[in-house]
Amino acid sequence: RFELDDSALDLLGNYGYDPVYGARPLKRAIQTLIENPLAKEVLAGRYAPRDTVRARAEGGRIVFEKA
Repeated sequence: RFELDDSALDLLGNYGYDPVYGARPLKRAIQTLIENPLAKEVLAGRYAPRDTVRARAEGGRIVFEKA
């Protein structure tokens, strides 16, 4: 299970919106800020298959923790 708090959603909104392209950059922002870093942490064994992972923004990046 994966949860995003409001600060993480705000950060994604800031990086994932462009006045010219609309929300198209959102996919890239999700990959860069969430998918890639979370995949590295999962591969490192930080989370078990049934863990709930919560994401929050801190210092301009997404931080993950067990919920």
